[in-house]
Amino acid sequence: MSAPSHRPSRNGGGRRASVVLLVRHAVTASTGVRLPGRAPGLHLSDKGRRQAEAVAARLARLRRVAAVYTSPIDRARETAAAIGKALGETPRVEPGLLEVDIGEWTGLTIARASRRPEWQAVQRHPSGFRFPGGESFMTLQARVVDAVSRLAGRHRGAVVVAVSHADPIKAAVAHALGAHLDLFQRIVVSPASVTAIAYRPSGPTVLTVNSVDGDLAALGLR
Repeated sequence: MSAPSHRPSRNGGGRRASVVLLVRHAVTASTGVRLPGRAPGLHLSDKGRRQAEAVAARLARLRRVAAVYTSPIDRARETAAAIGKALGETPRVEPGLLEVDIGEWTGLTIARASRRPEWQAVQRHPSGFRFPGGESFMTLQARVVDAVSRLAGRHRGAVVVAVSHADPIKAAVAHALGAHLDLFQRIVVSPASVTAIAYRPSGPTVLTVNSVDGDLAALGLR
């Protein structure tokens, strides 16, 4: 039996699936070193700007992109700006794509955060964890799933780009896969990667996760 096609097929109503391309922002000087959370004033590094230009070039090959949305945070907006320029679209801010609010953990080095007793809960039982003074992972997932679903509904049958952050994207993927939130840390979402989810009346389909190179037209998005 042949493998099922990942091409966004037409549904029973004669419409194409709506596809949301979730792009993680490119790197900053603190990526992989600190937990920046929602702290303002953190900009893309030189490497990050090159990454943003590279993912923008990949997305520019697609013809069906109807809109570009972005988290309000600087590093996401700068990544979205490069993508918008390549696509001829002005990025629109969508608060639902925000990074998880890590409250009192904002600015901690990853090494220091990993020594905290709560770190094991973050990694193994995130569904039961709320950051001190911040947001729970359950709230994060509900927020981002609502946002992505609204974007898909707003642009029926089209492709939209949504620039966000690692944890929101992983939470959206886990929901689309029907995986428990406690398993979402097993999903890898690299800087400037593309994750594609197709939305149909029958439910979401994950087309690709953490795509960092190659022609996205292979997903049937031209």
